[in-house]
Amino acid sequence: MVLKVFFPSCCSSADSGILIGRWLSEQNSAVILAVVHFPFIPVQVKQYLGEVQRVTKVNVSVLGSWSNSKQEKEESLSEFLEDLGTIFCHEPWIQISKEGDSKFWSCSTLRKHSKNPQEEEIILVYYDQRKVMLSHLHPPLDTAGQRAEDASKLSAIFDTVARSQVLFMTDRYDEGPIKLTHWQSDGVEASIIVELMKQASVPACMLLTFLLSLLSGVCRSRVLKFWPLSFLWSKLSTCEQLGHRLQHLQVISSNKKAQNQNQLMRKADIFVSLLIDVALGILLMSWLYRKNRIGHLADTLIPVADHVAEELQDLLQWLMGAPAGLKMNRALDQVLGRFFLYHIHLWISYIHLLSPFIEMILWYVGLSACLGLTVALCILSDIIALLTFHIYCFYVYGARLYCLKIYGLSSLWRLFRGKKWNVLRQRVDSCSYDLDQLFIGTLLFTILLFLLPTTALYYLVFTLLRLLVVIVQGLIHLLVDLIDSLPLYSLILRLCRSYRLAAGVKFRVLEQQDGKPLRLLMQINPLSYGGVVQTYRLPTYSCYPKDSWASLCKKLFLGELIYPWKHKGEKQN
Repeated sequence: MVLKVFFPSCCSSADSGILIGRWLSEQNSAVILAVVHFPFIPVQVKQYLGEVQRVTKVNVSVLGSWSNSKQEKEESLSEFLEDLGTIFCHEPWIQISKEGDSKFWSCSTLRKHSKNPQEEEIILVYYDQRKVMLSHLHPPLDTAGQRAEDASKLSAIFDTVARSQVLFMTDRYDEGPIKLTHWQSDGVEASIIVELMKQASVPACMLLTFLLSLLSGVCRSRVLKFWPLSFLWSKLSTCEQLGHRLQHLQVISSNKKAQNQNQLMRKADIFVSLLIDVALGILLMSWLYRKNRIGHLADTLIPVADHVAEELQDLLQWLMGAPAGLKMNRALDQVLGRFFLYHIHLWISYIHLLSPFIEMILWYVGLSACLGLTVALCILSDIIALLTFHIYCFYVYGARLYCLKIYGLSSLWRLFRGKKWNVLRQRVDSCSYDLDQLFIGTLLFTILLFLLPTTALYYLVFTLLRLLVVIVQGLIHLLVDLIDSLPLYSLILRLCRSYRLAAGVKFRVLEQQDGKPLRLLMQINPLSYGGVVQTYRLPTYSCYPKDSWASLCKKLFLGELIYPWKHKGEKQN
């Protein structure tokens, strides 16, 4: 029968003593948790183990003896360690000894109450107690009182180590009668600064929670539900990003304890994302307000707007002639060209009217970078939307006119075939038309068909301009989504402490020799970087169109409007 002994690698250099751990009878395995050094009083050890068992609900007992022959070479010690088996009465009594400078260890079992003693095959498995403790491969601690469904799984070993935190609070430097060696034998991993930060974070979180509750109450008030404010709140990406960050702050400042590892990692990822976002925003703000860059930006903005308006005027003059040698409908071409030229004239007048206040507006907008780089990027996207509002108007006019002609032609084409669209049943039905209806339909179809190339050309040009603006805004929102949703803390943890994001375990053979126990090393398999991103990616809102290429081409052909972003719960028209 195979006996598996899980021995912590941190105890390999411990002084001689007795082994404390848990016996798993279902697996015929022993999980060693610590080594108790000499001298000790057996009664005190039993009392201490009883207290640990009462707190942790783990059946902790003395499993055997440990002898470090490099330090102790007296024969009386080995005899004394064997006699301890009669005091603590555990079957089997495990004896592990280190053979001087040799790399081989001896591990044997002693069964005093067995009538038919048989030689057992022993597998000695080394494990890193610290990595096993922090790997979170064990079952949730809130179910620690329940028995595992399958005791043969390795989760029982991880669960034993995770639930024995009270045992690790005592080390060999304590003044008590019991000296232990385990993964925290050099002192509990903590610092005064960390403890002070933990104590100071409680009132800070309470104050932040109170302020956020007031702010969220204002956001949910009825004032923001009236038409102008509700429209701006739903259309401006800056308002969406502020609401998104407000939800993140509420998650961080919540006093509710995380239920599992994913919730804990999500809070940490949000906190790191906020810190990096604010730090980048402050760097951007310091760069903008240095060397009067705000003034230079304001002085450059007006000439750029004038240049764009001039290019649009030249484009319209080209369309009003014979673009690419195409012969357009002269009357409709002149009407559309003059209509769009008048809008450009209005836009130039509007820009020059705001020119004295642009520097002041940019100065106050630059202050918003202290809220984070993502907020500044969203404001930039909204500014681009406002500066290209005339292009959007051109696109809407052209799309509506083109859409009207396409649907008119499709309806008149059904008239030629003796069909009509049934609105109630949402299908095409047969229909008989008289001669007057066919004549008027033929006349309208001819007019719309010959006017379609002129309208389609204007629609194509302004759609390309609109797509250019949408692509720029989409790239900005992609960067915002990257900062918002990238699990930076998880990636840093995967890089520095990969065992904290464990996907499983693997075993490596250390030693295999006849007459000696098989020695294995249990290692933690970390998650891949792609698995980290998929598992701990933060949920965020959609800032850019996610339609397929086929759907996008269909919308362009039918003249349906394209918006630069699509929010949650909002459908595109």
